[in-house]
Amino acid sequence: MSNFKAGFARLDVTPPFGVNISGYYEQRVADGILDNLYASAIAVSDGFNTAVIISADVIGIPQVKMNDYRKSVAERNSISFEAVFIACTHTHTGPVLANGLFADDPNYNNYLERRLSDVTALAIQDLKPASASIGRSVASGISFVRRFRMKNGKIQTNPGVGNQNVLEPIGTPDETVQLVRLHRDNAEEILLVNFQVHPDVIGGTKFSADYPKFVRDTLEKSLDNVHCIYFNGAQGDTNHINVFTTPDKANRGYEHSKHMGRCIAGAVLQIFTKTSPVSSEQIKFGQQSIEVPSNRVDKSMIPAAENIIALHKAGRDEEIPFKGMELTTVVAEAHRIKRLENGPDAFELPLTAISFGDVSIAGVPGEPFTDIGRSIKSGSPFEMTFVCCCANGYEGYYPMKPAFDEGGYEARSSKYKPGVAEAIIAGSVDLLKKLKKA
Repeated sequence: MSNFKAGFARLDVTPPFGVNISGYYEQRVADGILDNLYASAIAVSDGFNTAVIISADVIGIPQVKMNDYRKSVAERNSISFEAVFIACTHTHTGPVLANGLFADDPNYNNYLERRLSDVTALAIQDLKPASASIGRSVASGISFVRRFRMKNGKIQTNPGVGNQNVLEPIGTPDETVQLVRLHRDNAEEILLVNFQVHPDVIGGTKFSADYPKFVRDTLEKSLDNVHCIYFNGAQGDTNHINVFTTPDKANRGYEHSKHMGRCIAGAVLQIFTKTSPVSSEQIKFGQQSIEVPSNRVDKSMIPAAENIIALHKAGRDEEIPFKGMELTTVVAEAHRIKRLENGPDAFELPLTAISFGDVSIAGVPGEPFTDIGRSIKSGSPFEMTFVCCCANGYEGYYPMKPAFDEGGYEARSSKYKPGVAEAIIAGSVDLLKKLKKA
């Protein structure tokens, strides 16, 4: 008989007004709430090992701070550090958590740390005998590649809706929706949902969990006695914008966020009663690091970068000869050049994973391109593998090697040399294979 148990909990983690909101290299200060932010957690246990898997409605938690959070969660709940898996949904209408550009709020940071520990404790208290089943579906038309080859030969990220100079997208989105059902004895069922697209649909200065909220809400309202936890996948080169339409039909705003969440939830509903049982007996977890070279430049490029940063901070963007996303790209590149002026020459990136039976969840500490997710899933020895962005750390973009030659926002802002994505794929698959054999 299986000793597998699963538990669920959710706590509000909405910050106070006045906290800075992440994104865009422009300061945004929170002045309202469209919907509350939450940390949702599932605890899993096999009678010997217990692990917690958390999804938090924040953009990302930097590595140093994340290590402190995981240590606190582990110590307060008497579980292993490596058994704490914290993934961020990457909502762009959530709080800054130390991004080096705009101040974070130490009081909120401490509050979030405690809430993550508390939601873990509640999930462990909710442990009930369980079994698992899995299924896959497709959510079409809500995720779009955001990198394009232009007619002039340049590569541009987010060139704008209806831009007549667009030649073709570079790549295709992964429209796969993955579902794990945890069936529990005399208790609410737990749904784990995995899809991949940027939660940057709403904008503005009011807190919102963006489309992940509507995935959860739709499923919990449509089905009896279920909890839903959403994990965002490899989304570094995708977003919600279809450039091949007209500006009046552009996909943006709160209502479109609802539409996206409902589309993902609809894909889940299509397969909800058609999932296949899988084993769920043994809980395993692990972490291993890879070292990747830093994307430093010659010191002769520092003054130009400093000039761009100074003009942007002074509100003199008109003196920088770029507009729109191209302006954002050169500002981001300038910040990357300046940040790495004095090193380091290499970075250590932690790759993490948790598995129960034939289900695994792999974490990448930042924003992986779509093909990273595809490659990890295809190389995994498990029946079902979720790949999660912004998991157990947030350390920037991970473009595939060709993107560094092509250019675009993600590659030009990345603090890593070409090859980082391929190293993440190899390291993650290796870690999953080790868990499978353990």
